Amino acid sequence: MPGPRQEAQAALFCEFSLEDHVPQDHLLRLIDRFVDLSGIRAHLADFFSHTGRPSVDPERLIRML
Repeated sequence: MPGPRQEAQAALFCEFSLEDHVPQDHLLRLIDRFVDLSGIRAHLADFFSHTGRPSVDPERLIRML
């Protein structure tokens, strides 16, 4: 019978907080105050399928751009 494995297993999940990595005076924080994307889901609802796996949130897609 072989002994226990000696190699470490990589973490399955990692914690990442965007708030910790984007400085408070960053340009994107200023833009976020003035851009309202709250109605984007309703506006783009016809373009997303209701079957299959859920799509990526349209607000998130636009924010990534």
